[in-house]
Amino acid sequence: MYRKLKPAAIFTGTEMLPSGNVLITSEEGVIAAIVPEAEAGDDVELFEGILSPGFVNAHCHIELSHLKNKVPEKTGLVNFVQKVMSGRAADEEEKYIAMKAAASELFDSGTVAVGDICNTSDSLWLKQNSPMYWHNFIEVSGFTETGAAARLASAETVLDKFNVPYAKFSTLSPHAPYSVSEKLFGLLNEKTAGQLISIHNQETEAENELYENKSGRFLELYQNFGIDISSFVPSGKRSWPTWLPYFDKNQTIISVHNTFISQQDLSFAAFNEKFAALYFCVCINANLYIENALPPIGLLVENNVNIVMGTDSYASNWNLNMMEEVNAVQKYFPDISLATILRWATFNGAKALGIDQMYGSFVAGKRPGVVEILNGVARRIFY
Repeated sequence: MYRKLKPAAIFTGTEMLPSGNVLITSEEGVIAAIVPEAEAGDDVELFEGILSPGFVNAHCHIELSHLKNKVPEKTGLVNFVQKVMSGRAADEEEKYIAMKAAASELFDSGTVAVGDICNTSDSLWLKQNSPMYWHNFIEVSGFTETGAAARLASAETVLDKFNVPYAKFSTLSPHAPYSVSEKLFGLLNEKTAGQLISIHNQETEAENELYENKSGRFLELYQNFGIDISSFVPSGKRSWPTWLPYFDKNQTIISVHNTFISQQDLSFAAFNEKFAALYFCVCINANLYIENALPPIGLLVENNVNIVMGTDSYASNWNLNMMEEVNAVQKYFPDISLATILRWATFNGAKALGIDQMYGSFVAGKRPGVVEILNGVARRIFY
């Protein structure tokens, strides 16, 4: 048996098709074909909105879901990090309930796959029973050289817990340039050769100040947490050209946020391709929530880089709805077409996570999920 779905338009994952086309799937959601209405036959279901493949959320922190509405808005990244660090601990039942609600919001609003940041194995039970695909980025941090090996070993313990059910879908990843030492970057480079990694990049201008001349608000963060950075020597360069060369083992890199990336940084990347692929993840609502700043999406488009999208966490967003991210990009960057933004949220995200053989586009044999978009709202048709 087949389902025949005729919407106002079909977004295939790569292009917008006009009205008059019908999406044909199996009852399980496997794509069979897209045909003209005249060739579809009987029993065609009508939809008022646009049909799109399910969304791929390339950056989330499901284990921080219990921090929803607990972190003040627009106080800057340094204050945000301190608030999250002090609020991470919570009752197990509280975390369980919050993560379950967050996963339901993701799924019901059309997300089918998630790139999720993990500092613990708290979310493992959720993912084992989830209809969504999860790639787990096991986060590694430690800004002092002496603790690098111990920090890596601790993260590998978390990775081992995920490796039984998610052997192919979990990888170590650096947290951010301001929280990973040069030695730890070197260890991670060796451990992640040929793998997919994620890193928070240039979410605040203070990150560039730290590496250019050892100044800025991160000095306050280190002092507050008792982190001795007396041995840290700034590179004299911006953050991006400082950390990117640490990865030269054919890694695929998702650089997240990029709120304060520059043309100089992007030009540097274009001539330093020792990685397999580079993706730039925008989380526009999180940037507004934390720094009240917009990522330079226009600049990224001008440089023709690979863009993907994420929601970040409940600690830094009002929701985990990918359509709200699409709407926000449309609001602040109205010259970018809906089809382009949806491509970032579907096909590009699937490519970044290495799951485009099943997700991201309406191609025969794939099962990418089907979402209807109507008046800026997305709802899952089936998956």
